[in-house]
Amino acid sequence: MLEYDFTFDPSKCEECGGKCCTGESGYVFVTPYDIEEISKFLNMDFNEFSVKFVRKVGYKYSLTEKIQKDGKGHACVFFDEETRKCQIYSRRPKQCVSFPFWECYKDDFEPLLKECIGVCKK
Repeated sequence: MLEYDFTFDPSKCEECGGKCCTGESGYVFVTPYDIEEISKFLNMDFNEFSVKFVRKVGYKYSLTEKIQKDGKGHACVFFDEETRKCQIYSRRPKQCVSFPFWECYKDDFEPLLKECIGVCKK
């Protein structure tokens, strides 16, 4: 397991308003298992869900994104801009669950500080 030079306080997520769910265009990678779990959670057929909310990226799959209402960037398709919360939080993909403990932040902590108010240097 990777060691990180920071800690994370998940209680700050409520205060943050979803910075990790919004911003530049990107990918929220999902596995077939994630797709199955999220589609069940939303009471949707796997194929219907896949057509509506999943896109193929090379040999992987990602949730789709949307342009934010204010036009200032993108958001995950399941990010509710009114409540500033994830609509599938209890079934969110592993990529979301593991944030901010991503390998890209292990040796480059500074960009994370700008994005996440829940992290602080050890």
